[in-house]
Amino acid sequence: MVASPGVGVTCRAPAKLNLYLHVLGQRSDGFHVLDSLVMFADVGDVVRVESGPTLTLAVAGPFADDLAATDPENNLVVRAARALARHGGLEAAATITLDKNLPVAAGIGGGSADAAATLHALNALWGLAASDAELAELGMEIGADVPACLVSQPLLMGGAGEQIELAPTTPALSLVLVGPNAPLSTAQVFGARQGTRSEHGRMTPSDSVQAFVQDLSGRHNDLQAAAVALRPVIGDALGSLEVEPGCMLARLSGSGSVCFGIFPSAEDAEIAAENIARHHPDWWVVATSTSSATAEGHGQQ
Repeated sequence: MVASPGVGVTCRAPAKLNLYLHVLGQRSDGFHVLDSLVMFADVGDVVRVESGPTLTLAVAGPFADDLAATDPENNLVVRAARALARHGGLEAAATITLDKNLPVAAGIGGGSADAAATLHALNALWGLAASDAELAELGMEIGADVPACLVSQPLLMGGAGEQIELAPTTPALSLVLVGPNAPLSTAQVFGARQGTRSEHGRMTPSDSVQAFVQDLSGRHNDLQAAAVALRPVIGDALGSLEVEPGCMLARLSGSGSVCFGIFPSAEDAEIAAENIARHHPDWWVVATSTSSATAEGHGQQ
């Protein structure tokens, strides 16, 4: 899509969830080799771009203050805009608004999703028609999770995050996300991680939530123990999910600190979210869902 002159472009930046995350080793360049199943939630940030004389970024939303002290030039949104402008041989000129609805440094790819949404939106606004492959290459320069966030469908992720393929059949999931306000950097968690290398955890295709969760329970997040050791409140968040009626599985997403719980239905998830929020009013708690993937591996958005 190419935006008409004077008309802005709005893109969603959904939360990325690592349903399992196995660390297979470490490369000579320092990046870890990962194996993960990634799905995207219906909750997320929103990026809007409009024509403007210079490149500006305004941040609003419930977590805007968490970015207030950050130099805008270091924000992944601005980095994405400048990278795309260089690629297209353009001056980086646009007015960008970021509605920051996701907690920062929470292991759900908020910054990467924002960068991906920015690439999509500016590609349309500027009429560049950059291909998916070109956007993915630019995205990898910005962050290892950006290529996956550009797709925003159920994915199998490998390498440092740059190796992605559409997942086999996966069911739509009803979830509760819990963020106990304990920001963690990925580097912190990898630095604290102990243990041996894991094996690949590729799962059997399934359109049954019960069968899917049973299969998923045989996998793990290799970063969870380190994250809990660094921020014990993450263990409290996991416990708050596990005790809710109907919780089928509770786990940390990515390097944390947001945890997810899988529930049999949207109603069960809503009830659990209300209970947890009532007992922990200072936590970020939301009931949400993911999309499914068809047998051919194409997500339904």
